[in-house]
Amino acid sequence: MTVTNIYQAAQSLKDDWAPRVVARVNECYVKVAKLSGQLAWHAHHDEDELFLVIRGRLTIEYEAEKSVSLNPGDVHVVSRGTLHNPVAEDDCLILLIEPVSTKHTGDVQTNHTRTIQEQLAGASTPDEGAVSPIES
Repeated sequence: MTVTNIYQAAQSLKDDWAPRVVARVNECYVKVAKLSGQLAWHAHHDEDELFLVIRGRLTIEYEAEKSVSLNPGDVHVVSRGTLHNPVAEDDCLILLIEPVSTKHTGDVQTNHTRTIQEQLAGASTPDEGAVSPIES
């Protein structure tokens, strides 16, 4: 059995907008990411996406000039099919929970887009149904 410190795993990230898988729970990945600036307007047509702010502040912009601001400890779920754009004016660390089928930036490709293989780099994820933290 191993234990992962989410804060340490997130702090160890070097690149912005490059999520790293730290565990798998059933059909969902648990990821950490370091954010700064904005990602891209995109949607995940078949998947919900949970954001938990670990450090910093994150704004998730929605259409019609709506937005949600998240502080450390805040959780927000972006519903499937919803166009959104995550923005972090300063450095921000987050935890994401999303189905394994979720593409990083939906159908939009940017210089920030990462494949699931890139997100799994260095990860140890088990067969479905189990949880496998990545050692820090």
